[in-house]
Amino acid sequence: MYIDCFDYGCRGYRIFSSVEQFWAYYCHLTRPSDLTTHSDIHIFRDGIKPMWEDPANKNGGKWIVRFRKGLASRCWENLLLAMVGEQFMVGEEICGAVISVRFQEDIISVWNRTAQDSYTTTRIRDTLRRVLGVPHNTVMEYKTHNESLKIFIQLFHYSFCVIV
Repeated sequence: MYIDCFDYGCRGYRIFSSVEQFWAYYCHLTRPSDLTTHSDIHIFRDGIKPMWEDPANKNGGKWIVRFRKGLASRCWENLLLAMVGEQFMVGEEICGAVISVRFQEDIISVWNRTAQDSYTTTRIRDTLRRVLGVPHNTVMEYKTHNESLKIFIQLFHYSFCVIV
């Protein structure tokens, strides 16, 4: 089962457990190309929140693929169908996927449970490349959630000094 969360507050929430249920819901969902800048769509397994701290995600990571504007909508659709259709063949390892619409690019990421399992992360990468239909030389970055959390803390950690 997957849930669809538009943000961490889950403005839109829908549970589906089959490709047919997913497709009925997806047909009414706004496509990434029609979203405003700085919008995200999260599709995660039931019970997993799209947060690094979630128990299912805390030891995991994500594959990240960046696209020029206008190229990601079809790739996103292909990815979701592959996830619901279990084409990745890594069992419960896939936690979910995110598309982030930004000013100059769109970013697709696939989150998994176990960052240290190189066989599984490689299999996810290879399946992702095939499903997205991107050339073999396309840059695909793997980042652990621990790395992401450290970067976030560094970027948003402020020190204040009061001069009296």
